[in-house]
Order: sequence, then structure tokens, then C-alpha cells
Amino acid sequence: MKDLVAKINAEFEAFKTESESLIEKGIKAAGPRARKSTLELEKLLKEFRKVSVEESKK
Repeated sequence: MKDLVAKINAEFEAFKTESESLIEKGIKAAGPRARKSTLELEKLLKEFRKVSVEESKK
């Protein structure tokens, strides 16, 4: 579970960096990278929810 949380944090940092590049610096290429990060975050968060529920049942 710690690995999963580390992956979530790393992906969120990537999203944060790309979204800041898009908004503050106007780098249009950062938009698709930020959107890709959101899709990956969605997958990781769903996995976290699944693992968390399994852990709470123990």
C-alpha cells in the first residue's frame, strides 16, 4: 500500500508541474501531459480505494 501511495504522490506532482506550466507559462504541450496524468491518477486512486477496502475488512 505504501508503494501505491508513493505512486499517487509522484503522479500528482507530475500533474501539478504540467498544469502550472500550462497555466502560468502558457506551454501548450503541457496540457496533454497534464490530462494524461489525470487519467493515471484516476486509475491509481481506484486501485487505492480497492486496496483500502480490502485492508479494512481484515
